[in-house]
Amino acid sequence: MIRDAIRLRSVSRSYGSADDAVTALDDLSLSFTEGTFTAVMGPSGSGKSTLLHCAAGLDRPTSGSVLLGETDLTALSETKLTLLRRQRIGFVFQSFNLLPALTAEQNVALPLRLGGRRPGRSEVQDVLARVGLAGRARHRPGEMSGGQQQRVAIARALITHPDVLFGDEPTGALDSTTGREVLRMLRAMVDEQRQTIVMVTHDPVAASYADRVVFLADGRLHGELTAPSAESIAARMTRMETVAC
Repeated sequence: MIRDAIRLRSVSRSYGSADDAVTALDDLSLSFTEGTFTAVMGPSGSGKSTLLHCAAGLDRPTSGSVLLGETDLTALSETKLTLLRRQRIGFVFQSFNLLPALTAEQNVALPLRLGGRRPGRSEVQDVLARVGLAGRARHRPGEMSGGQQQRVAIARALITHPDVLFGDEPTGALDSTTGREVLRMLRAMVDEQRQTIVMVTHDPVAASYADRVVFLADGRLHGELTAPSAESIAARMTRMETVAC
């Protein structure tokens, strides 16, 4: 059965007062199917990060609703929303956001500890092995490459077995070779473990690892591509940027 992991229904998000409000999302409806990899692209200021933050429960829409499975995130209190994010949503940032004084295994275990649960050692080891870092558990971030640090960040996001893994430019701080290694790993998670991934990126090559690319412009859906190539993505982005100019 094909089911949606995340659904946005007529979502709008504005910032500022009524007189000088800026609309980041404008009546946007969009869904992300379970077990698929979606890339979100668009020109600067198109609403990509706002979409990601609203879908992940990090920001609240001005209007409309966001559903994680059958749970309406917009109807939850802040306390319940925090608990839901901790248990059912994983988020990976461009800048890794690891604690430098903690080892890889301690960084990965942190979400469980914050939730009041002491993780088993095998639980942490398993998720580190899943991202190819079985031998790096005792290393601190300063002792690892950028690609290895991002793998630790991904393992930390996966430790709670989230319904959806969100990535905000997860390869943006990596060189091209290391970035491709991380993207191949994300692709394998979808293909082999049916992990749902939604990733914002500006890079057509990174987006080509996805099953589907959705394009935003001025906070609205501006089309999509399925089974995309880097060339078809770049051509679409060029057309969008030409129209914007």
